[in-house]
Amino acid sequence: MNALNQTLACGAPVNEAKVSDYFALLKPRVMSLVIFTGFAGMWAAPGFSAMNPVLAAVAILCLSVNAGAAGALNMWYDRDIDAVMKRTKDRPIPAGRVDPAEALAFGIILSLGSVMLMGLALNWVAASLLAFANFFYVVIYTMGLKRRTPQNIVIGGAAGAFPPMIGWAAVTGDITLYPLILFAIIFFWTPPHFWALSLFANEDYKRAGIPMMTVTAGARSTKRQMMLYTLLLVPLTLVPAFAGLAGWVYYGITAAVLGGLLIVSALRVLQSDDLKHARIMFGYSIFYLFALFLAVMAG
Repeated sequence: MNALNQTLACGAPVNEAKVSDYFALLKPRVMSLVIFTGFAGMWAAPGFSAMNPVLAAVAILCLSVNAGAAGALNMWYDRDIDAVMKRTKDRPIPAGRVDPAEALAFGIILSLGSVMLMGLALNWVAASLLAFANFFYVVIYTMGLKRRTPQNIVIGGAAGAFPPMIGWAAVTGDITLYPLILFAIIFFWTPPHFWALSLFANEDYKRAGIPMMTVTAGARSTKRQMMLYTLLLVPLTLVPAFAGLAGWVYYGITAAVLGGLLIVSALRVLQSDDLKHARIMFGYSIFYLFALFLAVMAG
């Protein structure tokens, strides 16, 4: 019996869950990035300054809750592989603190509630995008792609790219070029970000049988693809400035400097076998996206 089956057969008994356990199901660290990029999309949208602040708060609440709900459903489905990975084995479900059925119900209720509230309080364009982002992450990525293809992160990255579009639509009720560019930026940012993680968490992915690029193609090929996506990403981030959608003083120069540092980070990963560079790039990539979308708001 392999490690995964042994873990399932000897699963920890479920104890009474605490509020903190349900909060952990929401993946708060991931949620923070969703909230920020979604708010940046709202801020950049025409008409945001005249928006009722209560409605703006409701939009952010719906986006936050829906992202957390998708995280809970992801943990419910992935509880078997989470149990055998070092970095995830202490999550509430594999650790026996939350019953899987309760996590499933929790995720479904929050998903439906957040979409309905977004539609009723804001508009159904934003609500439809919110629902599709949830569906994409839970069904297409978690259930369909993650365990089947090394392109899981490439295609699945679209799920995390929706928040700026949702934020924009919450204000305007439509989608134009600028939020589509912001979507594309996060889409191209996702592969090098997660592949940096997979380089130093490769043994975990092997143990769980997840076909990450590092597992199926090896570290060298993964590093080359990280470099490629980084080189595609950086010019893309300059499009808003060239297109007149954002200014050069606050946004364009910031994007160029941040992008240059990201390229340097990817190059160091490519040229070295020391995993510390992958850890550095993973950490910097998070800062990079926060800083870039702060520049979106400033520009």
